[in-house]
Amino acid sequence: MTHIKRFSMPATWPMSRKEHKFAISPSPGPHTRKDSIPLRVVLRDVLGYADNAKEARSILSQGKVLVDKRPRRDSGFPVGLMDVIEIPDTKDFFRVVAGAKGLELEKIRDSDASWKVCKIRGKTTIRGGIQQLNLHDGRNITVKKDTYNVGDSIMVSIPEQKILKHHKLEKGAYGFITAGRNMGIWGRIKEIEEKKHMLEKSTVIMEVDKKDIKTLREYIFIAERAATPKPEKKPSEGKDEKSSPGKTKEDK
Repeated sequence: MTHIKRFSMPATWPMSRKEHKFAISPSPGPHTRKDSIPLRVVLRDVLGYADNAKEARSILSQGKVLVDKRPRRDSGFPVGLMDVIEIPDTKDFFRVVAGAKGLELEKIRDSDASWKVCKIRGKTTIRGGIQQLNLHDGRNITVKKDTYNVGDSIMVSIPEQKILKHHKLEKGAYGFITAGRNMGIWGRIKEIEEKKHMLEKSTVIMEVDKKDIKTLREYIFIAERAATPKPEKKPSEGKDEKSSPGKTKEDK
């Protein structure tokens, strides 16, 4: 098990940078380091099911924590946006969502724990002309019809990975911002501005409480409001920036 210095950890982690020197490093997995939180940190610092790292390791080693309906025993397993965390012993279910200060866990009903929304990061054509969708959580799903675009989102059943709904990235679509100063804000897309040359980035104008905010297209995650009902926060002025983390206990 490896560790990293806290001053270099992602801003989305709910841990203090100055209270202690080291933090557990995420293991290789479906999410990158900057887009995830180690499962031990979630179990101890976020949910409070363990008082220290030893207790967290014990709980995980017994397979008492499920991520997307699969038991995860690695303390460093990276959990990221829209992952479903289940604690069978307590019958608690949580979904990882984007909040004002980074990734947060939202309690959900057991009926909502059987699916998740995934963003399409890329598309690949494989043998037989079949389209393979590369999703934000490391999944790859094959489809026969080429009706999906990069930036769209799909609702899939877990762990079966059957596509239940398709959410297009288009004008009028509803979604939220996944990074920057306005992280966690929900709104409706008012306009999409495609880049005109290689040095530019595509942007999106989102309407929030009758106000317009502008963010990068890559920061937009399309989803139904009912999927993750988060309260909207007041949008910030200027370009998106990352926010600072909160407090935590010592990582032993």
